[in-house]
Amino acid sequence: MTLAFLFPGQGAQTDGFLHRLPEHPATAATLSEASDVLGFDVMTLDTHAALESTVAVQIGMVVAAVAITRALATERLAPDVSAGLSVGAYPAAVSCGALQFADAVRLVRKRAELMEAAYPSGYGLAAIAGLTEHQVETLAAQDALDGRPRVFVGNVNAPRQIVVAGATDALDAFIGTALAAGARKATRLAVSVPSHCELLAPAADELAAYARDIPFYAPQSLYIGNRGGRPLHTADAIRDDLVTNMCHTVRWFDALTVMVEMGARVLLEAPPGQVLTDIAHEQFPDTVALPANAMAFDRLVATVRRRLDTGGK
Repeated sequence: MTLAFLFPGQGAQTDGFLHRLPEHPATAATLSEASDVLGFDVMTLDTHAALESTVAVQIGMVVAAVAITRALATERLAPDVSAGLSVGAYPAAVSCGALQFADAVRLVRKRAELMEAAYPSGYGLAAIAGLTEHQVETLAAQDALDGRPRVFVGNVNAPRQIVVAGATDALDAFIGTALAAGARKATRLAVSVPSHCELLAPAADELAAYARDIPFYAPQSLYIGNRGGRPLHTADAIRDDLVTNMCHTVRWFDALTVMVEMGARVLLEAPPGQVLTDIAHEQFPDTVALPANAMAFDRLVATVRRRLDTGGK
């Protein structure tokens, strides 16, 4: 195994990110297909105002990821393994052949609508750098014992990069707690729902019911799951991973570790942003990690091919 595709989650979005996709027939076809499925022009989803909506952000993230994946496929660059963080798991499932793009768009729209309806305001995420998962869990449990609102570990992005979920007041208070306990940095993220914790269990149940009628397929290349950070080999396992990841901790560092241990030497991150690239650089400096949106498409293709030809050197 050599080439891995990484798909970022909500929070990586920036104004105009769909408009910065490469001009390519595969990109245009993907944008058109998504617009047909949704019944409106997806290019309206990346304005500053639109990105206030969880629904717009999550749909846009999936569309951007699949667009670049399809463009790369026309250049005979297909991944040996795919993994996505949070909503990024959906384009990862498309990338490995486990889910059709149109169905992914429908599922993600439903997912985002359920999440937004459950918590339309007053909730979100915060990133804590410099503390371990155990330290964060201990602090959160102590806050709860002291009568303060509970926060939950939502993502383990690296051994000392933890994302917590909860109500706005609880997150603001916990940022102070974490900094006092030695966190290097603690900041709110551009996410308006409490992703990846038990607060979203009812929404996950509704999404699971909706997904029963959507066909899934055995993956044609490796898919690494969110909940366990391990390869999943069946259609049902991938379906379960996608529909339940909103209410379970995302173990991204485990997933990244597995990919590297299985032989991935070139990691290519779909747009927008380079959050996952930065994590890979820090945790696995001997592995090549490239953000797709950091260079022109032709240069990206040439760079990936060169890195593959030299074994990731």
